[in-house]
Amino acid sequence: MSRVVFALALLLLPAVPAAAQYPDRPVTLIAGFPAGGILDLTARAMAEGMKKKFPKGIAVVNRPGAGGSIAASEVFQGKPDGHTVLLAALANLVIQPQINDLPYKTPDDYDPIIQVVSFYPTLAVRQDAPWKTAQEWMEHARANPGKVRVGTPGEGTSSHLNLEALKLRTSLDLTHVPFSGWAEGSVALLGNHIETLVAQPGEVRPQVEAKKMRLLAVFQPARNPNFPDVPTWKELGQDAANGAWFIFVMPKGTPGPVAKFFHDTARAAMEDAAFTGFVKGRAIEATYRGGDALRADLWREYRSHTEILKRIGMIKK
Repeated sequence: MSRVVFALALLLLPAVPAAAQYPDRPVTLIAGFPAGGILDLTARAMAEGMKKKFPKGIAVVNRPGAGGSIAASEVFQGKPDGHTVLLAALANLVIQPQINDLPYKTPDDYDPIIQVVSFYPTLAVRQDAPWKTAQEWMEHARANPGKVRVGTPGEGTSSHLNLEALKLRTSLDLTHVPFSGWAEGSVALLGNHIETLVAQPGEVRPQVEAKKMRLLAVFQPARNPNFPDVPTWKELGQDAANGAWFIFVMPKGTPGPVAKFFHDTARAAMEDAAFTGFVKGRAIEATYRGGDALRADLWREYRSHTEILKRIGMIKK
């Protein structure tokens, strides 16, 4: 090789994109809810299925608070190199930016990579609660305005929005008690610190099976096959049904090859028997969305939630 050619080759070396080496160091999956909740467990199940493709390591770190928006804000302001990834709940992306002052505003302010699960929440009470049906619970709440405390996994979450929609439709005066995740709410309900909990189905199913909790209704378009005897709110004349998605998201500007590597690895993990067993056991669904279709769906959800949020008074304009 001539000196001129060798010199040119050296000059070209820095032009090799860093994305070609990804992942060249450990990858961190940020979960915006406490350990033990369904989002945390989903992140850990995915990390387990993906670890073979991440030889430097892939680990879950919890950053709970503000319904997941603390974690989202941290990740979206970070370096777009694929080494810090957020597992976001849908509410983090389409509800909270509309009601809070956050460093991200719309689905164009981050890079959605892949949706992995979806589900609809339930309304749960303790097994020894005096109300056997949703109608009895509503009658009690109407007779005792402000005294029925209802827990959710946080302000601005899909569960909170379902509760607010229910309050609007029924004119019930309920006291909202936000927690940092579903796991904390379950402890509060069982400890008699609240009377009711809007809970995700996998979180509540073991408690229902153990005869510690009872479901009164589901916030779902159709009955949940895991709880076939539990009516939907629509059946009860109150059409409240907002679902939750969990989506891996990266900062805006993440290189395409990095996003594709993570997407492909995550999709393969979703199809693995271990993950399909996990979602079945948690009464949630493995739900794939990716690419431009995922961003388009997020925009659709964003706009539809704008109307809902205005209707229930959470957007004052």
